[in-house]
Amino acid sequence: MKAMRLCLSARLFGVLLLGLPVGQAAAADAAPDSASAAVVAAGPTRQQARLNQRVFDRVWDEVRRGYYDPGLHGVDWRAARAQFRPQALAAPDERALYRVLNAMLDLLDDGHAAASPPAAVRRQEAQFARRAVMGMTLMRGQSPDDWTVERIRPGSPAEEAGIQLGWALNTVDGQPWGPDVETFDGRPVHLVLTDETGQRRETTLTPRIMDAVQPFVADTSRPGVLVLRVEQFDKGLGPWMGSALEGLPPDVDVVLDLRGNPGGRLWEAESVLTCFLPRNQAWATRTGRTGRAVVLRAAGDCGDRRDPLANPVAVLVDQGSRSAAELTPAALQEARRGIVVGERTGGSVLIAQETNLPDGGRLTLSRADFVTAGGTRLEKRGVTPDIAAPRTVAQRRAGDDPTLEAAIAALRGQDRAGAADRPGPL
Repeated sequence: MKAMRLCLSARLFGVLLLGLPVGQAAAADAAPDSASAAVVAAGPTRQQARLNQRVFDRVWDEVRRGYYDPGLHGVDWRAARAQFRPQALAAPDERALYRVLNAMLDLLDDGHAAASPPAAVRRQEAQFARRAVMGMTLMRGQSPDDWTVERIRPGSPAEEAGIQLGWALNTVDGQPWGPDVETFDGRPVHLVLTDETGQRRETTLTPRIMDAVQPFVADTSRPGVLVLRVEQFDKGLGPWMGSALEGLPPDVDVVLDLRGNPGGRLWEAESVLTCFLPRNQAWATRTGRTGRAVVLRAAGDCGDRRDPLANPVAVLVDQGSRSAAELTPAALQEARRGIVVGERTGGSVLIAQETNLPDGGRLTLSRADFVTAGGTRLEKRGVTPDIAAPRTVAQRRAGDDPTLEAAIAALRGQDRAGAADRPGPL
């Protein structure tokens, strides 16, 4: 059955959080040959082969019947079935099967089209629960086995082991990492990594139970600035943001930090925009498979707020900002309601829906196209910041944040300009 969660999400498991929430980001194309290589000589059991067939046929048929582009971007889908179905049926395990599925889905050249294995789905559903973690965020590169450390959770086993941002993870217990790999409390794992100089790094760490990372955080540590860090557009974001903005003095600037945010629920994106735009203001249009266009308006749930916030706003983005984390800054930028600061975003902005698969896996598939109110299509293009302020790995390791500092400086410049325009006392 189809999940009821309509989301704007990027390619599944491009970002994988080991003990942090499972994220989503654009994945590089995988050649069919790589999927074929995953099918080893040992064949599947009869039961596995039957399950493989059910899963493959469900994925293939969902794309044929439900993909937003009825022409499938020119892909011969029947030929794809003939090519990949025998590989899928011969897959000996979950990892091999899902590599075949994703190799086929890669033909669509769509960052949202992805099949997630059951283990990855379980991790995603427990993403904000207290559970065993290693404490690393990984970004997928140019192949299914290419992963780079994107973030280290403070106080985690990964931090204690001395693992650094920017290192490549080669193997876990002698096998390439994949979204089907699970970790358990108290069970040591042996990692082989490569640092930025190409030196091999080996370590053994033991995952342990830690509290969940909060999906939304309000930071008031800087005078005159409220920083709202949003890990993803998850359920409850709109009311939380409305509460965080309630009673905010007019002289406090707001920074919305969407860096590394993989997207999430469409409704929550509408709710965020309702906090800053006039209610019912059009901000985008989505068009489904039938060609029917639906105008999206700022009519979400921003808690008890009835009027949009008037305070100056800046939005932080980077290459890991995708989907809902792209349409939100684009809408605020286009409405001249916020300054966008950072790096060009990933350009993965289609409206996707999730479908549960027979083995407990999940298919994410684009069901509608998306353009801004001004007619800009962000897919494959991304959002260009008003102020370019990238953040290097070295700066992140040192705890420096030039992107945030650039945003605060720009907002203070706006504040000074606004004060100069206001009449003085008579």
